Amino acid sequence: MDDIVNAYDSSSDSSHDGESSITTSNVDFQTLKEKFNLNSTPQILIKESVNISRKIDSHAKEVSYNPKYEELFQPEVGPLNPFKTKQQAAPKNTLSGYVEDSHFNDFQFENQRRTFSTHGYALDPSVGNSNSSGNNIIGDIDMASQLDGRTVFESGKRFGIEKRKRGERGDPSDIDCYKGPWAGYVDENKIAKPTEEEQAVLDDWKTVTSKKKKEETVVDERSTLHIKDALDYQGRSFLHPPQDMGVRLNSEEPPEKCFLPKKHIHTWTGHTKGVSAIRLFPLSGHLLLSCSMDSKIKLWEVYGNRRCIRTYLGHDKAVRDICFNNDGTEFLSAAYDRYIKLWDTETGQCKGKFTNKRIPYCVKFNPEEDKQHLFIAGLADKKIVTWDMRANEIVQEYDRHLGAVNTVTFIDDNRRFVSTSDDKSLRVWEWDIPVDSKYIADPSMHSVPAVTLSPNQKWLACQSMDNQILIYNALSKMRMNRKKVFKGHMVAGYACQVNFSPDGSYVISGDADGKLFIWDWKSTKVYSKFKAHDQVCIGCCWLPHETSKVITCGWDGLIKLWD
Repeated sequence: MDDIVNAYDSSSDSSHDGESSITTSNVDFQTLKEKFNLNSTPQILIKESVNISRKIDSHAKEVSYNPKYEELFQPEVGPLNPFKTKQQAAPKNTLSGYVEDSHFNDFQFENQRRTFSTHGYALDPSVGNSNSSGNNIIGDIDMASQLDGRTVFESGKRFGIEKRKRGERGDPSDIDCYKGPWAGYVDENKIAKPTEEEQAVLDDWKTVTSKKKKEETVVDERSTLHIKDALDYQGRSFLHPPQDMGVRLNSEEPPEKCFLPKKHIHTWTGHTKGVSAIRLFPLSGHLLLSCSMDSKIKLWEVYGNRRCIRTYLGHDKAVRDICFNNDGTEFLSAAYDRYIKLWDTETGQCKGKFTNKRIPYCVKFNPEEDKQHLFIAGLADKKIVTWDMRANEIVQEYDRHLGAVNTVTFIDDNRRFVSTSDDKSLRVWEWDIPVDSKYIADPSMHSVPAVTLSPNQKWLACQSMDNQILIYNALSKMRMNRKKVFKGHMVAGYACQVNFSPDGSYVISGDADGKLFIWDWKSTKVYSKFKAHDQVCIGCCWLPHETSKVITCGWDGLIKLWD
């Protein structure tokens, strides 16, 4: 202790002048403690005494700690909007207010809801489950008192309606007069007779429909031959392929290599309205058949003078689709007048007309040689029907689609066919079996108004309404080839035909702006595009024996040849 005092005493000697010093004579430990005020356990303020409040963002989705109720529901920091009402300034978790979860019985809720929708009253859930004599009924109080507050699920004689009485069952031994459980009601009226007002409306409807039937014009089928030399020097008709054009039209082999067309070389004019479809003569392709919205069908020369050979008149409305048979001697036409007609290509004679009062959207001959008397048609009433031309009757009906049928395409050596519809689906059918063997549909799919089979019969090119051409494998399980998607054109809303070059190396299609697009099959790149028509380019086809000749048609009424 003396050492400590001496130490403090020596330090005081070196202090400045005028300062008091501590000497060893009058110092003690208490004085030192008071002078230096040493406190080994100072008082420390804790968090709760400072009252620090944590702020929570009102738009936060998660909180990393467990907040108190006061912190969670305290008002937002910042100036208040003086124009907001109390309801608007209250905390909300929905647009209409603050919603809290509540648990109740599903049956009781449905019971009260149906009672209120049927009779106009229900129990007030805020009061409780008491009898109907209290003040817990909301809605029609008079109806509730009349029905004693009963709900629609209560049994017994409900709401004063007595049960209908059945007639006598009869004697079981009397076989002729025994009715059993099938006896009718006592007050049952089995004769339904319209009232005088209803009968007057029915009579007016009958007169209007009879007038419409009388006003239906009967169109005479006729044709006009536009050339004088229908037969050549050997007596062969224009259906025979010419031999002096420098092209082997009888060959079944396609060209080894095809090239892109670059210039316009001819225009066929004659249609007064837009051309709906064009079809080349089978195998040779030396004739071109076209149908138009002016209800006319025309046959053109592709080689030589490229004249209009014959015009077929037999429809009173726009013709939608046409199709040759295997040898080209006959063709079918489907129009909006609800008729499908069979024509002789050479003579122009109408050999048959078929209708079931529905609009046909597409028509196809069965490609098999022994089934050339059968053709299949997709109709606007969601059905696909097979007609036998010999008996003029429908022999098969496929009715699984949910929308108008747009296309029918035969695949797998004509044993199956694929149909597309406005219901945005593809269906694969076995021939003559009215149940689809495969159904292809996806929420991302769009309707397909045009389908073409590739020259090697392996791929199906489908013109989709989302401005894409999708490719399906026609040999396997009809799977889509996601690596083969052709884009760049705009066809949404139009049934633009898609086609292939004879060697399968190019894909061609028109679009809504009148352009013709040509894609490379391997790379799916656009190799060429040019303005072909002033309006929609609806159809296109590549000549089967030419390396670079393409025919297009459009809604401007023109048919053009490109090379």
